[in-house]
Amino acid sequence: MTTPDAHESQPVYLGGPRFQTDPVELYREMRRDHGSVAPVVLDGDVPAWLVLGYRELHQVTSDPQLFSRDSDLWNQWDRIPADWPLLPMIGRKQPSILYTVGERHRERAAVISDALESVDPFELKGHAERFADELIDQLCGKGACDIVGEYAMLLPLRVLARIYGFSDAQGPGLVTAMNDMINGLEGALDGQRHLGESMYALLAAKSAEPGPDVASRMLANQAGFTLDEIAQDLMVMMAAGHQPTADWIGNTLRLMLTDDRFAASLAGGRHSVGEAMNEVLWEDTPTQNVAGRWASRDTHLGGRRIAEGDMLLLGLAAANSDPHVRTDAGALTGGNNAFFSFGHGEHRCPFPAQEVAEAIARTGIEVLLDRLPDVDLAVPANDLARRPSPWLRGLSALPVTYTPTPALGALR
Repeated sequence: MTTPDAHESQPVYLGGPRFQTDPVELYREMRRDHGSVAPVVLDGDVPAWLVLGYRELHQVTSDPQLFSRDSDLWNQWDRIPADWPLLPMIGRKQPSILYTVGERHRERAAVISDALESVDPFELKGHAERFADELIDQLCGKGACDIVGEYAMLLPLRVLARIYGFSDAQGPGLVTAMNDMINGLEGALDGQRHLGESMYALLAAKSAEPGPDVASRMLANQAGFTLDEIAQDLMVMMAAGHQPTADWIGNTLRLMLTDDRFAASLAGGRHSVGEAMNEVLWEDTPTQNVAGRWASRDTHLGGRRIAEGDMLLLGLAAANSDPHVRTDAGALTGGNNAFFSFGHGEHRCPFPAQEVAEAIARTGIEVLLDRLPDVDLAVPANDLARRPSPWLRGLSALPVTYTPTPALGALR
């Protein structure tokens, strides 16, 4: 990377505790000290640029030739060890759609979009309601629970597994495997193995006997994709659809339980549920930072000299709070959806996938409020902790109390 020419402040370590505790103020300070494109370092003192400005992020994501998704361009590969902890996030020569560029990427994105567009929205909502009710049946009689660990982190993948073509019996094991991968602890490799083996087994079964599901529709597409490509894309879709959606549920419920502006939701108001979800995408977006884009040639961005092969990290949360577009940060955003929370450009989250995530999150929130109408925080709001990640922003736990109620199964 080149030496910064507009600002001389030291680069920021992308992993410090303030990314969890006070990211809004941290991004404000970084913008003040470095401008709209800030130098950062990753684990092992690996340099990168964090794009903080709304206009600059729009520029980067709108020009896939200059700012490529092809990680082979990175000028730091010769100093990256085989055990670098960020390799799962910033990989090389990965066969998934994440690192595919050009026409091939557009073709793969179209296959995914077509498969997801075929999901019946009423069936999707029905699956989400059923699994939400099953999970709340296990909680409702206790009078207290952790909404994140016992609900939000269990719901999205159950629904996604169902619409992709897995049986309901396979759902809990897939949830455990995915959460083990996300947590990155001792079960991470076993979780990754279980998810991969399950996906290839699903594709083999659907090749022999197709069904009305996403996996069968992707297999039936005649675009000439290999089984490995389809499996990788399905696994990427499951991972991208599970954790951010779980955090969307958790962050929205936190907002509703701590902000008087959304108190009506807790009494059954449905309009403000959507408002709270939209507000979270602006103020507390689950996907905070994304890696990445790589400069295909020397260029300038936000007053910086960007060298060929430099990596740029997409600061989605920082761009959402850019004072040039959020002149009154304290005002509700209403129906404004010009946020970067789903990305932008040809590598953004496909629109049908956004609709699926929104349906799961909104249904999960509404069912919980219907079943536990007097839910309240069990700890002071300031005691709520975030998971230690500069990439995804979610709560470690959301402990609540409520009046115990009978399970729905007991009333039937």
